[in-house]
Amino acid sequence: MKKLYAVIGNPIAHSMSPLMHNDLFQHYGIDAYYHAFAITKEQLADAIKGFRAMNISGFNVTVPHKVAIIPLLDDIDLLARSIGAVNTVVNENGRLVGYNTDGSGYVQGLLTELSNLKNKKVLVIGAGGAARAIYFTLAYEGVTHIDLTNRTIAKAESLVKECPYEVQSNVLELKEAEEQLEHYDIIIQTTSIGMSPHTECKVLSLHNLKESAFVSDIVYNPLETLLLRQAREKGARTQNGIQMFVHQGALAFEKWTNVMPDSNRMTTKVLKQLGGTKC
Repeated sequence: MKKLYAVIGNPIAHSMSPLMHNDLFQHYGIDAYYHAFAITKEQLADAIKGFRAMNISGFNVTVPHKVAIIPLLDDIDLLARSIGAVNTVVNENGRLVGYNTDGSGYVQGLLTELSNLKNKKVLVIGAGGAARAIYFTLAYEGVTHIDLTNRTIAKAESLVKECPYEVQSNVLELKEAEEQLEHYDIIIQTTSIGMSPHTECKVLSLHNLKESAFVSDIVYNPLETLLLRQAREKGARTQNGIQMFVHQGALAFEKWTNVMPDSNRMTTKVLKQLGGTKC
């Protein structure tokens, strides 16, 4: 009997997860199908009851359900619990168990370009759900110095206070971060600023960016945001959000099937759909 996997969110029509996962099921000869379900906040509890009734094999969770899903599950992985958000659910013998592969997927994507993270000084821009997953996971992986900057300082301060892992962190005003940018080896942009159609929106000035820095933006539409373009023009190495998207999906696929998929195949599939080549 064909297994069912899914992604739930609202909106969800734009999701490329069905394209990516259905291609993998076919490639690896797995009798399964992955479908996108548009689920509102009001429908979430009933949707999970329906998934249980169907004995769904697993599903991804995206905005706005990553936090609200937690009390509806049977168990939560330790890292997902500390992050306070779930993006992947596995049916483990009838029990729905939540995981968070966003941060781990981001780190794996980063390691395709950088061999060492632990001795790097990192600046994270933003304090939302993606920033939280990335910040906590980097700290969990042993990165020792991670500063945060955000328009709302209190939100960034909350992340620092709530992080359960040992890490040295300062919270900076955006202007402060701009002035100190030369001190950072890795700059990570985690907000939606610069995403299509608002592609000319500016996060912060890169005037003090050092040439040896690595600049990462989790946005992948457009493939090269204004921030990445300006960083590239200053000689810095850059990476868009494709690798995070691909690797978080790969980790979810492995949890569901015990098969670690070919991330290069996944990247090619997504880039072809987006009509570009830049990562």
